[in-house]
Amino acid sequence: MPLALLALAVSAFGIGTTEFVMMGLLPNVAGDLGTSVPTAGYLVSAYAIGVVIGAPLLTAVGSRIPRKRMLLLLMGLFIVGNLASALAPGFGWLLAGRVLAGLPHGAFFGVGAVVAAQLVREGRQARAVATMFLGLTVANIVGVPAATLLGQHLGWRATFLVVTVIGLVALAALARLVPYVPVDAQQDVRREVRALGNRQVLLGLATAVLGFGGVFAVYSYLASMTTEVMGFGESSVTLVLALFGIGMTLGALAAGPLTDRALRPTLYGSLATLALVLVAFRFTVHVQWAALVTVVVLGAVGFMTTTPLQMLVMQKARHAPTLASASNHSAFNLANAGGAWLGGMAIAAGWGWMSPTLVGAVLAVLGLAVAVTAGLLDRGGRGGRGGHDLAPEVSRVVASGGTPAEAAAAAEAAEPAGTGAATERV
Repeated sequence: MPLALLALAVSAFGIGTTEFVMMGLLPNVAGDLGTSVPTAGYLVSAYAIGVVIGAPLLTAVGSRIPRKRMLLLLMGLFIVGNLASALAPGFGWLLAGRVLAGLPHGAFFGVGAVVAAQLVREGRQARAVATMFLGLTVANIVGVPAATLLGQHLGWRATFLVVTVIGLVALAALARLVPYVPVDAQQDVRREVRALGNRQVLLGLATAVLGFGGVFAVYSYLASMTTEVMGFGESSVTLVLALFGIGMTLGALAAGPLTDRALRPTLYGSLATLALVLVAFRFTVHVQWAALVTVVVLGAVGFMTTTPLQMLVMQKARHAPTLASASNHSAFNLANAGGAWLGGMAIAAGWGWMSPTLVGAVLAVLGLAVAVTAGLLDRGGRGGRGGHDLAPEVSRVVASGGTPAEAAAAAEAAEPAGTGAATERV
């Protein structure tokens, strides 16, 4: 594994910690700032809104900046946002700090995914991207539970100070380990925006918003479910969050090779299973051991959707993948915001702490419907041809350090006229 992937994973660890830790700290923040848990849930949405705004905006602004330098600038902004959150004097300022911390998220993962795919040989691009995402999942095993425990004992501000330090470590790792990766000389904002107009890219983004929204409808309130329904004490919240993180890691480990083998079936299977698990959670929650097992499975199947969706939008926008890749993280965090909002509405309406599970199941089914529709349209539009991760010719050029323009030229030379994508096993 290239050491540069380790630097990207460390960065993802910091980003994942600050993104997900708020779920475990909602009761503490609500009590400290004198608000309700559903209202404090807006802090989850605030971070997500920052991602939704920042991903396309910062990617467009940095389209001509060499990718390593762009990664360093984005990590610097991440550090500033978390420091602002730690020092926020009130709820409104904390909301603003969360938005600021979220701004670089999507652009960082968008640029990072493209860099990760360029660091490995053909046929291993999905695994390279999944390796970067492992930092995100490990954050949920170690970072989020530890940060939650820290916040419960020393206050939530201490949590964001620690995340700021993690950001500084990640910044040093990126500067030391990531090689210089130039941007394509022909790359510009208009070209990137045109790539987003691809129907398959748009459907992929819609799948992410709906499908992953099902995960966050429940995960956003998992801490309260743990104490209010499962019957555990506050000290057990960190254990439950760690179990969810273990599930996410297992899902990420499985998603890489499965996506390299068969992208769309991996996506379909994970979304269908996610809907079933969310419905089952409503019943297993009353038996403690069964509830804990369900939390692990929920993390696994929920996170298995991320790698195939990431690879799908990169493939379909292969002439200009950076903005599409970043926009995918906008979609994931729109799912974050929307899922948290809809789950909170269900709770606030008096439907009970477990009502977000049914909200999540409906969202997962809608995501599956969009994904299947996209697959059928892709097949019908190409006479059975879809889009594998990258055509062999594209993979060879990318792995050898070629520019996106050279990779695009290789793909066009390898495909029949009008296909616009390499072969995918569906």
